[in-house]
Parts: sequence; C-alpha cells; structure tokens
Amino acid sequence: MKIRSLIHAAAFIAAGASMSASAAPAPEFAGIDNWINSAPLSMQQLRGKVVLVDFWTYDCINCQHVLPYVKGWHQKYKDQGLVVVGVHTPEYGFERNLNNLKTAVQRNGITFPVAQDNRYATWSAYNNQFWPAFYLVDKKGAVVYTHFGEGDYAQTEATIRKLLAQQ
Repeated sequence: MKIRSLIHAAAFIAAGASMSASAAPAPEFAGIDNWINSAPLSMQQLRGKVVLVDFWTYDCINCQHVLPYVKGWHQKYKDQGLVVVGVHTPEYGFERNLNNLKTAVQRNGITFPVAQDNRYATWSAYNNQFWPAFYLVDKKGAVVYTHFGEGDYAQTEATIRKLLAQQ
C-alpha cells in the first residue's frame, strides 16, 4: 500500500476537476463489508438520481477538510435527488475496524450512507488512487465528473446543480 503522504502529494499535483467528454458507466459498489446509515445500495437502484461517490478515510486530514462541504451538499440537495455515498477505504489497520468507523461517522455527524470498503474492491473498480476523491454520477448512471483532493468546491456544487436540473 502506498504511503499516505505520497498519495496526498500526488493528489495535489493531479488535483483538479474534470468533466468527462465520454462518460463511462459507474462501477457497482463491490466487496462492501458493511453499510452504515443505509441498507446496501447499488448503482442500478440509484438510476434516476445524481450520485456523489466520495472516497475517504476518517483519519485523513484532507478528507476531514472536505467533509463539511460533502455534508452540506447532502443536506442541501438530498430532497432534489442527490445521493451521497461515502466509500470508506482505510489505509491503516485501525481504520478497518467497524466500531472505529461507526464512532467516526457518529462523531462527524455523517448521516448519508457509508460503505465500508476494507478490501479496496470499490476503490479498484473506480481505479481510484486518492483520498479524498469525488465521482459524480448522472441520472443515467455514468461518471461525468471527478475531483481529487481539496478545493474546487464551487465547481463541484455547480456540477451537482447542473446534473440535478437535467431530465
């Protein structure tokens, strides 16, 4: 496994947002050990919704910095069709512990669904390499926007609004 500081350095070098010209279907949630705040979800059942897949881990300072934005988007847009799914993919052994994760979810006031991806199956399905990482999925089930690292919050929110407005 890569050292977090190297991953974060790479994330900031590569940080940024991109809209995909040729949208690819969003991978299914794979190998999820547990779901918190939700019954198990699938991309298939989320069709017709805009989905923000947020790869994070609770001990990551950068993930902690983006959390207020993610929670805000969830609160602001959940009734308009946005579904936020936090995919918790741990780096350290203690982050794999379900009770530790539940405590972190409660401590941080996270009310959106959290998928525990201890085996990196969903992480790998998305070919993800960074914490935090956002993948926005349109109503047709395609990944149309990505952002790695902190920042570009206004652009991410504008994209959420644009996707929610689409038929």
